[in-house]
Amino acid sequence: MRIWAIADLHLSKNPSVQKPMDEFGGVWVNHDEKLKENWESMVAPEDTVIIPGDISWALRYDEARDDLAWIDALPGNKLLLKGNHDLWWTSLAKMRGRYESIEYIQNDAHLRGNVVIFGSRGWMCPGSANFLEDEDANAKIYRREILRLEMSIERALVICEQHEELRGERPVLIGAMHYPPSNGQGEETDFTKLFAQVGASCVVYGHLHGGDAFGERILKSSEGVDYHLVSLDRLDCVPKLIYEELKGE
Repeated sequence: MRIWAIADLHLSKNPSVQKPMDEFGGVWVNHDEKLKENWESMVAPEDTVIIPGDISWALRYDEARDDLAWIDALPGNKLLLKGNHDLWWTSLAKMRGRYESIEYIQNDAHLRGNVVIFGSRGWMCPGSANFLEDEDANAKIYRREILRLEMSIERALVICEQHEELRGERPVLIGAMHYPPSNGQGEETDFTKLFAQVGASCVVYGHLHGGDAFGERILKSSEGVDYHLVSLDRLDCVPKLIYEELKGE
């Protein structure tokens, strides 16, 4: 069993959703077909793929169903996390159980083999250009996302305890966010503190696009946690292998 990740699929399969990505550069030309070809050649049915946000350009759930069906038809199990453009993502009660291979991360966590996956959407962090005073709207959203990550961690720890009792081993913890967990300077934030405190082995995130965003300021490691930027254009439409459970583990 392996864990893969790729974010920012930016799909628009529904005919009523017109959002071609070609204008954003060569990697985005027919990006869905390139992703499908790479995915099918790499991901096995027993694997899990984390998709941390910006999944569909749809504004409503009924418009997103073509995109979700497209994802569902790909090999493996999928764990979806909400991104800032996922305006179709509203009621989990409406969304859950519609697609056999798709589940959602929202204030909870999921066990896959010997791995527990948890996370939250996140938001821009203190020290970012548009993050102003303590009572700024961005500061309020940031604090709300911290609470959501804490809820997800609480659930992850419960799953860890249950799994350890059954199998006698502690699961690996993998975090997921849509937004980067730090600012452009790679400074410590409440997000990075929580990931370090819980003992996450790694965290995947997306949101950043284009060559200017792929420089030295990308957060790669902090306090023993490895961070992976997995936006689709960063990975050139190739899912990134995050974890492999070896036979006998």
